Amino acid sequence: MGIQPVSASLMGRDHFKTRHDTNIVGSSDRSIKLASLLQPPWRQIVKTGLFCTYENHHQDADRAIVEQTALIQQAEALGFEEAWITEHHFSDVHVNPSITVLLAYLAGITSRIRLGSAAVLLAFHNPITVAEDIAMLDHLCQGRLLLGVAKGGPFPEQNQHFGIGMGESRSRMLEGLELLEKLLYNQDVSFAGQYYQCHHLTIHPQPLQSHIPVYVATSDREAIELAACHSFGLMGGAPFSLDRLKANLATYRAINTSGAERLVLSRFFYVAATDQEATQEALPFVRDFVARMSQNVANLKQDGNTQHLKPAANQKTCFDEAYLLENSIIGSVATCRDKIKRLQDELDLGTLALKPCSLDLQKNLTSLDRYVEQLRPTL
Repeated sequence: MGIQPVSASLMGRDHFKTRHDTNIVGSSDRSIKLASLLQPPWRQIVKTGLFCTYENHHQDADRAIVEQTALIQQAEALGFEEAWITEHHFSDVHVNPSITVLLAYLAGITSRIRLGSAAVLLAFHNPITVAEDIAMLDHLCQGRLLLGVAKGGPFPEQNQHFGIGMGESRSRMLEGLELLEKLLYNQDVSFAGQYYQCHHLTIHPQPLQSHIPVYVATSDREAIELAACHSFGLMGGAPFSLDRLKANLATYRAINTSGAERLVLSRFFYVAATDQEATQEALPFVRDFVARMSQNVANLKQDGNTQHLKPAANQKTCFDEAYLLENSIIGSVATCRDKIKRLQDELDLGTLALKPCSLDLQKNLTSLDRYVEQLRPTL
């Protein structure tokens, strides 16, 4: 018998149901209507995901967790195929340092939506521990797990406190991923790398899936080439420019003509009745993001690994307000439709992971409803 979803009360969220249930699911007739809008043929073109960053806008960690959970449950009720969970450390802006703990919790309160890491910052973790966690999570998810990995950045304080030099994050991630893959699907593994070693090691349990889909969040050429060699998918962040994404895919396809179509792309998202209304609602989030990320970039040593943060000659970084608004899916139904269609036309897009960017939960829930009821059927 499969693992049954864990109730909110058993997970220490007694107040969750009373505060949010009527907003998340609605009536059974409404759920059936919304689900009917999410049937083929569009599902064969691009999957819809939710990008979850657990912002602590109100400096209330419990509220941040509850509101992010509400969005994920709403996404599942609306028929979204995937929810992607990020990992951040040492930040009062985000409350998601323990990505595997969050995924385990979500596995218990969802039943259909696939759950992905976006991403495990592999340079900061022992890949043996990660392998055990991922295998266990795949069982808790009943085979719904997606594995995204990254080196971490641009957050120099993470490298500082974990004692990992900025220059070695990428090599640690690549080596850690190699060992992780071996441990997940092989027995009696021996490995002698620069950073990690093991001798005749077998983890238990092994994953439920015969192979958990793997994605690499990167613009580093070496990491893209490794992804292509192993047919891993690529992930692109909300600030990645279209030109940068196309260049990444070209690098991938030069090695592997298949696999690039599994691109997972996150984009800031808010759809409203008019462009003006949507922009006004999203601007506080966008401006806060610009301020934080610009400071992070200013603190980075330019070691050649942050060139993807410079999308155009006339811009200092891709953390520029006008640039982000242009590259986000923010606007009226017609505006958002045109932006999504352009992404579909110019990229091999596997999943579009939407990052709701109002500071108000109910407005984000309404925006997701509008996406399914008005926007999605026009694509």
